[in-house]
Amino acid sequence: MASVKGEEVVSNKQVILRDYVTGYPKESDMYVTTGSIKLKVPEGSNAVLVKNLYLSCDPYLLGRMRPTGNSVTGTYISSFTPVSPISGHGMAKVLDSAHPNLKKGDLVWGVTGWEEYSLITATESLFKIHDTDVPLSYYTGILGMPGMTAYAGFYEVCSPKKGEYVFISAASGAVGQLVGQFAKLLGCFVVGSAGSKEKVNLLKNKIGFDDAFNYKEESDLDAALKRYFPEGIDIYFENVGGKTLDAVLLNMRIHGRIAVCGMISQYNLDQPEGVKNLMHLIFKRIHMQGFVTSDYYHLYPKFLDTVLPYIREGKIVYVEDIAEGLESGPAALVGLFSGRNVGKQVVVVAHE
Repeated sequence: MASVKGEEVVSNKQVILRDYVTGYPKESDMYVTTGSIKLKVPEGSNAVLVKNLYLSCDPYLLGRMRPTGNSVTGTYISSFTPVSPISGHGMAKVLDSAHPNLKKGDLVWGVTGWEEYSLITATESLFKIHDTDVPLSYYTGILGMPGMTAYAGFYEVCSPKKGEYVFISAASGAVGQLVGQFAKLLGCFVVGSAGSKEKVNLLKNKIGFDDAFNYKEESDLDAALKRYFPEGIDIYFENVGGKTLDAVLLNMRIHGRIAVCGMISQYNLDQPEGVKNLMHLIFKRIHMQGFVTSDYYHLYPKFLDTVLPYIREGKIVYVEDIAEGLESGPAALVGLFSGRNVGKQVVVVAHE
């Protein structure tokens, strides 16, 4: 720790993107280095200086590791700059602020750097945390962007009704586990797919799905879905794409709804897989809609009013996979794409 003209300067460990990524990311595509940072917001700015406590590992970060315009990941979010720190959603404590609505000591969640300290100039991406009687790590997951994703995709896009049949792919992940619980609370029948026996057991025995299956053990996904949904699917929450989507289209009911949240099976492909059964959108009058969570952030207060009571009353459980230390960040992020994580992948940078 040093001082420059009366301003405290501290070391700042950072996760750096080495270069643009081809295929799925590898740990070697990133490296950890140590820079320095002044613990003071520059005069005349509207910035906020934060100490990062928790970082969120999310599949969309792969798109940011590729040049803008990648045929699969699209351009709704900008690419990272190589040989610079990566960034993503996280939860942090304000150390200094020039923003009128944020002060030293406040807790926030939003877009921050993968580093110990961040100077955030895009302060519109920050949400002030008022409720601290829940684990603060939840603001990277159930009470942050993934929670809003589940809420918006299920309630706003799918317009669910009690008693409907709901299928969720990648169901044990940060978003899927919540969608399933929202559906159960509404009185729906819920089945999820996941990639291991451990995750299937988690969905059935802890998270409360009616049933679940390991898609890796199914040679015929169409037959598997007919086994679990003999009367068809009303709502499909799409996280995977490819062969799963093709099989689901064969099993949707008339006027079914599909919320397209992600397609993780396609993120590593130069050319995405073709979907053969799109005619079923016509035959069954299916509503299929992609969405981006940031379009729904105006609903965040309503979301908190819904979800916080569920957490406090124990009506929703949330499974986290915790990686300790910023150094563990690259491995934790890479692990998403091989299904290594069980539940929401969180990186702990520091304990408050």
